[in-house]
Amino acid sequence: MLDLNSEIVEHIIERAHEYQTHDDARTLEDEEEASLEGLEEESLQDVSDPVFLELKAAIDDLEPDQQVSLVALMWLGRGDYTLSEWDRALERAGESWNERTAEYLIRTPLLADYLSEGLQVIEEEGGE
Repeated sequence: MLDLNSEIVEHIIERAHEYQTHDDARTLEDEEEASLEGLEEESLQDVSDPVFLELKAAIDDLEPDQQVSLVALMWLGRGDYTLSEWDRALERAGESWNERTAEYLIRTPLLADYLSEGLQVIEEEGGE
């Protein structure tokens, strides 16, 4: 069902947790000392953030169809689709795929949690 090895998904989940924790700490620092201009440049900071770059590389290294599966998995975990709608989620994710899919996923709040939830749904209800 999932066109993606669960070990790969687990690795991305670990990196996403690390990034979210790192990003939350950085955001708190930015809010304390940054001006409005600094906050608008947040995406530029990611270019030099090794945690962001590692997560982005892990997603970018996937084949496009695997990225599509990762997006559908995130949507499944977020509750946008049910397991019975998996094919529809894959179709929609395929239509939405582009070269910025990694950024889309990374910018999704709670990405790691949604991927974990989606993986759990597939393992419990649908098998791998």
